[in-house]
Amino acid sequence: MSAIDPANLIGTAETPRVGEDAERIEVSRLIPAPAGDVFAVLTDPKGHVDIDASGMLMDAEGERVERPGDRFLVHMDRDALGDVPLGKYDVEVVITKLTPGEEIAWTVEGRVRPHARHIYGYRLEPAEGGTLVTSYYDWSEIDEEWKERIVFPVVPESALKATLGILERTVRRRAAAEAC
Repeated sequence: MSAIDPANLIGTAETPRVGEDAERIEVSRLIPAPAGDVFAVLTDPKGHVDIDASGMLMDAEGERVERPGDRFLVHMDRDALGDVPLGKYDVEVVITKLTPGEEIAWTVEGRVRPHARHIYGYRLEPAEGGTLVTSYYDWSEIDEEWKERIVFPVVPESALKATLGILERTVRRRAAAEAC
């Protein structure tokens, strides 16, 4: 078991604006591709690394996820955020929701207990010209012990927006590679 010294913690994300839900961020982008192509990236452990805009995800191991409860390993490096000096470490991504072509959500479990229980996810909706993809980050289930240790959100809204742009590029590149 490992403890984090609150004296070493610095907030890294934007503060939610007045009138916004203070425990959830959502951003959306129209991606000009079928939902199945987008979902293929989101269910691939290496796809998470490919689209990460936070800079924390270094690599992933595991099989494509297919149902809630599936897990995969992610090699992390928190130095990209510059907030908590954890160095390189591993976490398990645990799928909490998976509806093929529509939604995927997960939490992260690491060596520190209790687990934080922040939820990341994507909702996909058919739209004219492709798929409307909504990325969300919800920290409403965070254990009180975590709220005392660190400032939430850990990942800023700007990183969620950037990840959607990288997701679009990744979907386009994978489709082009499959067409060859």
